[in-house]
Amino acid sequence: MAEGKQGKKTKTKKKIMPQKEKKSHKAAPKKERKVNLYSIGGKTKKKIELPKIFFEDVRTDLIRRAVFASQAKRRQPYGPNPESGMRHAVSTWGKGRGVARVQRFSQGRTAAESPNVVGGRRAHPPRPERNWSLKINNKEKRKAKVSAISATKDPRLIAKRGHKFKKSFTMPLVVEDSIEKIVSVKEAIETLEKLGVKDDIERAKSGIHIRAGKGKMRGRKYKKPKSLLVVVNDYENVKKGFGNIPGVDVATPTHLNVELLAPGGMPGRLTLFSEGALKQMENW
Repeated sequence: MAEGKQGKKTKTKKKIMPQKEKKSHKAAPKKERKVNLYSIGGKTKKKIELPKIFFEDVRTDLIRRAVFASQAKRRQPYGPNPESGMRHAVSTWGKGRGVARVQRFSQGRTAAESPNVVGGRRAHPPRPERNWSLKINNKEKRKAKVSAISATKDPRLIAKRGHKFKKSFTMPLVVEDSIEKIVSVKEAIETLEKLGVKDDIERAKSGIHIRAGKGKMRGRKYKKPKSLLVVVNDYENVKKGFGNIPGVDVATPTHLNVELLAPGGMPGRLTLFSEGALKQMENW
């Protein structure tokens, strides 16, 4: 405050310094960048550093937009026959009879074809030419995928999705490349038990239930909860063993998408990477 000529106090304006732009992502400490590399027996072999793609911000809003856009693109257009509700011999009585001037059967007095009468056509039916797809920018889609990958290392987000795993294991699970040689389901389940995620497999298996509604008649009778996502280089070989376990999905790094990493638009899926698949993601 400063005093004027007549002794009154006057306010002095403070200089506002331009603030530096905040970065959207703070680099994690080096200790947090490293996770354990496990053998198929569940023992720690060494520490390895995660690729930088795992340390981006988790944008839940973009993840949900990308998932909904992907689902909308697969939506099948539908609509009635253009002649539905119009295949009748009808005529109008005209005015002067004290009744509504709607279309009526030629051989009776029952109303037909008008959208506001019992048995009439629909006023505004769904149109088969409608485009159900949703727009999303390529950069937003890319950012959503990166965010979903980054969420696989956060135990809090993984637990929030309902996954069960041992807290002593670092996330995401990184296993040696010998896991890609497992072909039988029995060996795959034994390996997952040693890696501390068998409880999550049991959770998904016990959660299978019959869908409510007419979807039972349309080729989707059962609903199956999502469990582990296995990311490897040799898809065809691993699919035989891990792909036949309820709730488990198998993918390669090049075929990863937001729906696999964040089913339903909720980030933090329990994910297992082979060492070779993780190295392939270093240049992303």
